[in-house]
Amino acid sequence: QVQLVESGGGLVQAGGSLRLSCAASGRTDSNYAMGWFRQVPGKEREFVAAINWSGRSTDYADSVKGRFTISRDNAKNTVYLQMNSLKPEDTAIYYCAATLAVGLTTIPGRYSYWGQGTQVTVSS
Repeated sequence: QVQLVESGGGLVQAGGSLRLSCAASGRTDSNYAMGWFRQVPGKEREFVAAINWSGRSTDYADSVKGRFTISRDNAKNTVYLQMNSLKPEDTAIYYCAATLAVGLTTIPGRYSYWGQGTQVTVSS
């Protein structure tokens, strides 16, 4: 079992920045790839970014490429999502997730563990 706890969400003006953190505990000795997803009420959960165990491979949704950066510090069991140039359409609950799937995946169903989410609100 892996427990994930997100933090760092909040209210920011358009053009601003936030850094989300996801702290993992429990069975962190396995080679989990990590992902960030977001969801707004009435819509499906949407892939944002993913990073493999070593941190050498990353993937991003087209909507956030060039603005968001995913990274990880395995010594701290923490994954980060640096979000710059935020737009009102980035407003959502952001979730981190862990998967043992081989390769990076954008599919929520392939992630075994999820955090409780953190709200990000971008005002115009």
